[in-house]
Amino acid sequence: MLITRESDYAARILRELYHAGRERVEDICRNEQIPRQYSYKIVKKLEKAGLVKIYRGAGGGCELAREIGGITLFDIIAAVEGEFLLAECLGRGFHCSRYAKGNSRCRVHEELLRIQGLILKQLQEKSLKDIFERYF
Repeated sequence: MLITRESDYAARILRELYHAGRERVEDICRNEQIPRQYSYKIVKKLEKAGLVKIYRGAGGGCELAREIGGITLFDIIAAVEGEFLLAECLGRGFHCSRYAKGNSRCRVHEELLRIQGLILKQLQEKSLKDIFERYF
């Protein structure tokens, strides 16, 4: 698992849309200091996840598709990064060599699974509205 710069940029895009309403991507990039080469790809991922609406043509731009109070950091990461995994062995269909040797459990796997659950819970706990209004 790696929370990349792309997730950071996505959070900044949503922050700008929360404060500005509908806005052109070029303006978001300027105001949030996001390189343009990343922004369109990220906005498309946010649109696909149902977090942003895109309007084309004159007067176009993008805006939030949902209330900011219903969006969490987890939603951003899931939209941009895909599956959230602390370790590769936590993914679906992963074949663990420890199980192949007849061991019934891998204690490291169990602990990573527990920690991942805690992290996911924290990422889902606060809305972006809570975060943006408290810190910005």
